[in-house]
Amino acid sequence: MAHLLIVDDEAPIRTLIRKYAEFGGHTVSEAEDGMAAVRCARDLTPDLVIMDIMMPELDGFSAVREIRKFSRVPVLFLSARGEEYDRINGFECGADDYVVKPFSPKELLLRVEAILKRCGEGAPAPAPAKEVYTFGGLTVDMTARIVTVDGAPRDLSPKEYDLLFYMIRHKNVALTRERLITEVWGYDFFGVDRTLDTHVKLLRKSLGAYSAHIVTLRGVGYRFDETV
Repeated sequence: MAHLLIVDDEAPIRTLIRKYAEFGGHTVSEAEDGMAAVRCARDLTPDLVIMDIMMPELDGFSAVREIRKFSRVPVLFLSARGEEYDRINGFECGADDYVVKPFSPKELLLRVEAILKRCGEGAPAPAPAKEVYTFGGLTVDMTARIVTVDGAPRDLSPKEYDLLFYMIRHKNVALTRERLITEVWGYDFFGVDRTLDTHVKLLRKSLGAYSAHIVTLRGVGYRFDETV
């Protein structure tokens, strides 16, 4: 299974996550502050990092920025800070998911499994055929994971890429919130998570003039609409 690095300055939380992670067959390392997290990420090369934000020495946001200088290890933020600004900051740091305390350990591990599955834990798959979508000045290379708007490259977070690709592959189709969460994030919809809305907001910002093509369907979800 996977090697998880749990970073939190509260020992009881680390112990709780370790218990569930080891029950699921994973190995676990721990760090109690951001500086230790950076060292462990470099020295131990974990498969996934569960990162708190408010910690001594170095906060979680800063720790992930340091880790991103040498590693693309998946990161899941686990924090009591649940405001939209904090979520956006976390995703812009390159996080793959964001869970707000108090949390369900079972849900947390479902999200961990979904991230590991999505990131291709195990044998590498054969190279896929080239898949490129072009609409006006928007070019989306789904094989190379490159998005350009009027010739200018846009730097999307990992989940922004996944969300955009899914919406384009199902363009002009009404996509419910439940379907997007389940298909893009890979776990069952829990009903109160604002993760999807935060990513849509970030994605619209990244697409610039083409943001209007992501249409909000009130009470339903979203649609990538070429007719707008």
